[in-house]
Amino acid sequence: MSEKRPETSADIVTRSRAIASSRLRSDRARKGSYSVDLQHHMAECDANYHRLLRLFPDLKVEDIKQFSLALPQLNAQVEISVLERGPYTTMLKIALTGGDRWVGMTAPEMTVRVYHDAQSAEVVSYQNQNYFHGKYDYPNTRMRQRDEKVQVNRFLSEFLNLCLEHGSTSQPISF
Repeated sequence: MSEKRPETSADIVTRSRAIASSRLRSDRARKGSYSVDLQHHMAECDANYHRLLRLFPDLKVEDIKQFSLALPQLNAQVEISVLERGPYTTMLKIALTGGDRWVGMTAPEMTVRVYHDAQSAEVVSYQNQNYFHGKYDYPNTRMRQRDEKVQVNRFLSEFLNLCLEHGSTSQPISF
């Protein structure tokens, strides 16, 4: 019979804290390294899902939603259109039309995959650039930032908040 006692919950917690602190020390030792904050990123994607549903409540049955974005510096139309539907996901295209004050830039256009079962929405394409990895080495061939995926999803969040605050439509909205 073994003299080793069974591992308790306190032992497991102590060991996991020791492993976590050693990883933290090794991460700090690698100067300039970037690690994905998955919990924060998923919370952003989940919030984007709920923002999209507030803007496009009939997402599961309608194919297009249009509204104005009237700001002092910009008067544009936002169009959210369904590209494809599946049983658990919907692919959306979000585009800004009109509003000629983009200072030499093209108006934002992105493709967003909406996961209905997970209640999450994630940018899969932005300005015809697609397949964002969670982390990039820097420099890289496409000159993407280390946290490019996080940045485009944060941009979606800010854009949807702007639409919720300043968007207007002539159509009645039902909640």
